[in-house]
Amino acid sequence: MTETGSARFSEMFDVSRETLAALEAYAALIRKWSPKINLVAASTLTDIWSRHFSDSAQIFRHGPQGARSWLDLGSGGGLPGLVVAILAREAMPELVVTLVESDVRKCVFLREVIRQLGLSVPVKTMRIEALPAGQYDVISARALAALPALLAYAEPLLAPGGKCLFLKGEKVESELTLAAADWHIEVEQIESLTDPNARILSISEVHRVH
Repeated sequence: MTETGSARFSEMFDVSRETLAALEAYAALIRKWSPKINLVAASTLTDIWSRHFSDSAQIFRHGPQGARSWLDLGSGGGLPGLVVAILAREAMPELVVTLVESDVRKCVFLREVIRQLGLSVPVKTMRIEALPAGQYDVISARALAALPALLAYAEPLLAPGGKCLFLKGEKVESELTLAAADWHIEVEQIESLTDPNARILSISEVHRVH
């Protein structure tokens, strides 16, 4: 199943053998560590490529050309941030991907993957609210929080002209309605490649209404 998943991933995203090998090593580490620290749902461990890697890789496709800094909020086991970093090493070598995760054990895992794969990816072990205001070209999140909370996290960290890329499920419309009470945003809904009910929200111009 793993071989089939990796072959399908390679077809979808046209990655090199080196990138595919790095992702295969990452998948093996997820399978090894996840039973102990719950990186992904146990039911998805046999389907990492489509459930997690393809889902994460599609976000990378929608990052703006020329982006230099990418912040992944609540990275957990590195999804989507580490997948983005692995893809970017070849496709956008100037891009620095930073991971933020408050769970110490998950940060130990992230650093071990980074070490084994020879990546240059900063990991910040802290709550998102504790991050100093920054200037990130892209901010991503997957399965972290409802949209109003994500916008509150992202607003002080987003560079002028920057973009948020948030993966959302079937409640996306209700979340957009909730967010509209407090936020003005420019948003494009992009259909997910992995789930017909899911969307990538590509968001710019994040401003509080009041």
